[in-house]
Amino acid sequence: MLAAAVEPFALSALKYGLFALLVLFLLALWQGLYWLGGETALSSPRETVVKLGALLGSAWFWPHVRESGAALLIALLIASAGGVALGLALGLNRFAGTMLEPILVSLYSLPKITLYPLILLLFGLGMPAKIVFGAIHGIIPVTLFTLNSVRNLKPVLLRTARVFRLGLGATVWRVAIPAALPEIVSGLRLGFSLTLLGVLLGEMFASQRGLGFLVMNAIGLNDVPTMMAVTLLLAVFAVTVSVLLLNLDRRLHRRATG
Repeated sequence: MLAAAVEPFALSALKYGLFALLVLFLLALWQGLYWLGGETALSSPRETVVKLGALLGSAWFWPHVRESGAALLIALLIASAGGVALGLALGLNRFAGTMLEPILVSLYSLPKITLYPLILLLFGLGMPAKIVFGAIHGIIPVTLFTLNSVRNLKPVLLRTARVFRLGLGATVWRVAIPAALPEIVSGLRLGFSLTLLGVLLGEMFASQRGLGFLVMNAIGLNDVPTMMAVTLLLAVFAVTVSVLLLNLDRRLHRRATG
């Protein structure tokens, strides 16, 4: 019994130990690349952290953070809600799902940057274009994950819903969504990463505010420390959210497999 009680703590210690080793390896690699490339290509880890601290303490920096955060939140809500709704509709209608899935896969493989001139023409510069550009990056993977999860539901679940004479709304809410939730969360995890990428690309090419704009402006001015500091902030944020979603994803899959 003692061994069984100690085992979870040992696994947790091993997990955090491996994570610490990975962080140290990445810092060592970063420092090595800095020594090879010099200050014109990279800033050192220490200089980057110091610069990031200075940015976080600057009043002018936070409006850019809020701009990017608001655009990401709205785009993520659109991509998540739209992707789940569309995936549920296509998954429950096998004919429509079979017809439209190849089209969605083709659109997913299309470089989204080719659509940016059209988005600018329709929505103009500023927040709307960033939101739309972020949403179109994230909505298709969420749709595909949801579609396939609903399509692969056990037939007995839908037959049971029909036996109890559940309507379409009740079937979706009480049967389809709970059963497909693990795969839906997997799609949301991928959708988050792509939506963040889309918002940042939108800010880099046609915006006067936001973290993507700061990165692009720093590149134009050859301000390497600022570019690296903002990139570090974005990387830490993206990794943190992805790890949280990954843990939720694993818990849901373990629960689904009993």
